[in-house]
Amino acid sequence: MSSTLRQRQTSPPAGQVEKDQLIREAADKEATQGKEFVVPNFTVKQLLDAIPAHCFHRSALKSSQYVVQDVVALAALVYGAYHIESFLDRFGLSPIAYQAARVTLYSAYVFTAGLFGTGIWIIAHEAGHQAYSSSKTINDAVGWVLHSFVLVPYHSWRISHARHHAATNHLTRDEVHVPRTRSQRGIPEIKEEGEFLGVNVSEKRQSELRDAIDESPLGTLWNLFLHQVFGWPLYLFRNASGQLHYPAGTNHFTPSSIIFKANHYWQIIWSDIGLVIVVAALAYWSYQRSFREMMVIYGLPYLFVNHWLVFITYLQHTDPVLPHYTAEKWTFPRGALATIDRTFLGPIGKHVLHGICETHVVHHTSSKIPHYNAWEATDALKAFLGPAYHKSDENMLVSFYKVYRDCRYVEDNQDVAFYKNSSGLAAKVAVEEGGNISDSGIDMTESK
Repeated sequence: MSSTLRQRQTSPPAGQVEKDQLIREAADKEATQGKEFVVPNFTVKQLLDAIPAHCFHRSALKSSQYVVQDVVALAALVYGAYHIESFLDRFGLSPIAYQAARVTLYSAYVFTAGLFGTGIWIIAHEAGHQAYSSSKTINDAVGWVLHSFVLVPYHSWRISHARHHAATNHLTRDEVHVPRTRSQRGIPEIKEEGEFLGVNVSEKRQSELRDAIDESPLGTLWNLFLHQVFGWPLYLFRNASGQLHYPAGTNHFTPSSIIFKANHYWQIIWSDIGLVIVVAALAYWSYQRSFREMMVIYGLPYLFVNHWLVFITYLQHTDPVLPHYTAEKWTFPRGALATIDRTFLGPIGKHVLHGICETHVVHHTSSKIPHYNAWEATDALKAFLGPAYHKSDENMLVSFYKVYRDCRYVEDNQDVAFYKNSSGLAAKVAVEEGGNISDSGIDMTESK
């Protein structure tokens, strides 16, 4: 917020200032009933102590069983895909029925293979956190192979992802899904005091903001499509959705990128080598067999893997009820708890995606907890945290549209910031443990 909003052109009597302040605070408290978010003050030790000790145990053997599960499932799906047409030939279908059944079965293959490919990505992500086993050598070997297979630069992303965990929901240090501010979005400046908190915004002002920044449902769907198809590669290649203060050219493939340190040089090179090997294998496959076959068997499921990982990670960290913090207010526990657990399409989330959606809060509390122990750890942490634990049982596809539509921007100078919608309204208002509203002392008197 511009400094002019905090300045007076004239100085009214001290008694009047105090009276005006009390009136503003009373109005704010009335308007925020039911919207209060109590800023948590847990320590790291408190969070870790709430989790049973055995949940931190990592087993290479047990983790490998899930890799075998995913690889066998993918192999069976590929085998089935290669036999779709010979299977349909048995039934003597009419040309129209044959093509309809063919498209249906190939589509089912692509969708299901994309889910199990995402499971592979999740296991590799876990290896990058050293949660696969107690051996760093095993973790990095497994992670490099599996992530390269789904065209993720293993060490490069492991390093940037660790930076994300070290500064989750920090407004200027987090690596990805960084909210854009009012000024960065080019949204009209604040006119009413209530706009700062996102409460007590007049209907007229809400209408003005909607006219300035809203988009049609069709426009929202189109932007969602672009977000899902191009979001992941654009993040890797040009830091899309990352910090805007990073220099131009920031990416995950160049050792000199600001994301990395000098001692990461060969790790970035090895990450690139893994991708080159897989891309070369895909090119050879296309040359020897056909580009069409490679795209159907690998390329289209790969696009679904990209879609799901963007979908999942976006919804883990983006929601109107989740706070973002400035350096003055951020702590590691606050960042870890500024995430949300969701349920991914019933049993698919648990058995195919290894609970990455359902146990994400505990994953940020301690990223070395393996996924098969994260369920018990989540139950224990949830019982300890009470209302500080975020969970949504809403269908994630519905949540995705609503979150993308409603999470438009945050304020520039708000220490505990919540997303606002196109009407300038926030779902939550930060209050300290004593009940005082955080960031409410804005003075608009004679400042315009």
